[in-house]
Amino acid sequence: MRSASGYVSTRGLVWGGLGVLAFSFTVVFTRIAVAQLDPLFVGAGRAGVAAAIAGVALAVTRSRMPSARQAARLAVVGGGVVLGFPLLTSFALTSAPASHGAVVIAVLPAATAVAAVLRTRERPGRGFWVAAAVGAVVAVAFAVGGSSGGGLQVSDLLLLGAVASAAVGYAEGGVLSRELGAWQTISWALVLSSPVMVGVTLFCAIRTPISADPAAWGSFAYLAVVSMFLGFVAWYRGLAIGPMARVSQLQLAQPVLSLVWAALVLGEPLTLGTVAGGLAVIACAAIAVTIRQRSAAAPVDTADAAVLTRSSR
Repeated sequence: MRSASGYVSTRGLVWGGLGVLAFSFTVVFTRIAVAQLDPLFVGAGRAGVAAAIAGVALAVTRSRMPSARQAARLAVVGGGVVLGFPLLTSFALTSAPASHGAVVIAVLPAATAVAAVLRTRERPGRGFWVAAAVGAVVAVAFAVGGSSGGGLQVSDLLLLGAVASAAVGYAEGGVLSRELGAWQTISWALVLSSPVMVGVTLFCAIRTPISADPAAWGSFAYLAVVSMFLGFVAWYRGLAIGPMARVSQLQLAQPVLSLVWAALVLGEPLTLGTVAGGLAVIACAAIAVTIRQRSAAAPVDTADAAVLTRSSR
């Protein structure tokens, strides 16, 4: 790989940037979709549609089948990023503003780094743990302070659960992508999870009549096609071209973009508390991710793959 080349380096950043841009709309379009559609239908249905696209891509490229052991690990990935994160964020954003969700989810890069450290048994040093812990405390403090009812709301707990789910899924996916390939990992996770997600989608469609305006259906389509699949293809391609450490840092811009889209698309106010909370969480995540990358770079150059974060999403 010619990662030392400025041309190749720029290509990696461009692909990675496209992935981050795609993911940055996720909370906004989820908020629009769940305003009219059952959140369970949104969370499961988007994964079902994405699984169909992933299945076609795997068939066309004749990607090799995962082994039984790899399939078990893919179940962990699917449980985190196909089942946990989409469903939990869908339910959370029925009541929480998109800007609020973006700030809480901003701790995901640091949470993923922690999960990766535990998964790969790295020893990044005290600074990493301090930055990750402070980031988590700031995210929780923002959730408490930003809740209208005072204290943690159910939506906050769902968002934090989504972060934990995605962190575990991305950490395992990062390790597994060294064996199966980057986009192939998320594709197999989608396909293997599809029986459950399609079943849940059909249950929702039968239980409650599906009715929504074009804006809600357009948002659902974006979540299914872009957030759950195309965004991952661009993001993973950027990481593969590299340099991985630089490309992965682009993920830290995602919550900033999400706050901007929430203001422009949904008209949500950018309060001083929201901006300050977002910047504080992002700063802590940036410190934790940077320390982890530096400590992992020497023994294992590809260890940064475990810092694959979305939000997504």
